[in-house]
Amino acid sequence: MTSVRVERLYKVFGPQPAELVRRLEAGADPDEIAEAGGTAAVVDASFEVREGETFVVMGLSGSGKSTLIRMLNGLLTPTSGRVFVDGEDITAMSGKALRAMRQRTMSMVFQHFALFPHRTVLDNVAYGLSVRGAGKDEIAAGATEALRLVGLEGWGDRYPQQLSGGMRQRVGLARALAAQTDVLLMDEAFSALDPLIKREMQDQLLDLNAQLGKTIVFITHDLNEAMRLGDRIAMMRAGRIVQIGTAEEILREPADAYVARFVQDVDRTRVLTAGALADPRVTAPAGAEPVPASLPLKDLFPRMREHPEPVPVVDDRRQLLGAVTPTAIFEALSHEADAPVAVQEVSDA
Repeated sequence: MTSVRVERLYKVFGPQPAELVRRLEAGADPDEIAEAGGTAAVVDASFEVREGETFVVMGLSGSGKSTLIRMLNGLLTPTSGRVFVDGEDITAMSGKALRAMRQRTMSMVFQHFALFPHRTVLDNVAYGLSVRGAGKDEIAAGATEALRLVGLEGWGDRYPQQLSGGMRQRVGLARALAAQTDVLLMDEAFSALDPLIKREMQDQLLDLNAQLGKTIVFITHDLNEAMRLGDRIAMMRAGRIVQIGTAEEILREPADAYVARFVQDVDRTRVLTAGALADPRVTAPAGAEPVPASLPLKDLFPRMREHPEPVPVVDDRRQLLGAVTPTAIFEALSHEADAPVAVQEVSDA
């Protein structure tokens, strides 16, 4: 498996970008860079995506998230900073080495499918394997298996224009899976789909990664999608990462008023779990049936309505973590966001 590590990454567009980075490092804000004729798309981003983790980068349009993901595989060259993929510094690679890295290590799923209209579904899915020089039998077997994984077995001889939007996105996902890379980069991959199909694709991605254990970097502007898919979430604003954490951590302890404003309308009963609120100092009644730490609060409510008393919580090994009280749930769900902040949408950098 493969991890991705980012160290102090900057991307500045405009005249003398290296000088503009030095100004940012000295404390200039993006408005000052704009006055100098530049655009600070990504500012001092640092994080690590663990092997097998789904790491979601979340932000409004203009936050820099699409610029960030394009630096992770070398489609854009950073103005400053480094990106390591499986321990290799890709910012120091030649163009040829970058192309080889993408073929063996990273695949990308785009928002608008990026399929070849003149090729069949099977040929689209096989593209990554064919570019890598795989043998004919390996290409056919890999593409067929990838179509099976995404629920499109038997559709290989169709063309993209014969498929619905959701099916075309499945083809894009199958193409990334067929390439057999450890890392998937997904840039707003489901945002063009209607809500029902989007939900189905989210379910499929969760199921697939439970089977395959890929390392995924997923870009979205949809907070509910971020909280549903992400093992951890990086919140971006004006090119900067303002908070990294699990959905529960971000909900319970937003880093600033901007993040608090984002999460104030989230259905906390679906995100917060019994484990997040389990208190080891609280004792449940003798003989009370424990619940798993992963149980969402929405599924704990019926039991606590019938018996409003502490409920024991256990981990995957049935070890006691503590108990959840009605008061703890009330306090978690009645959390008020900080003062509202102005939010303006602009074109994504």
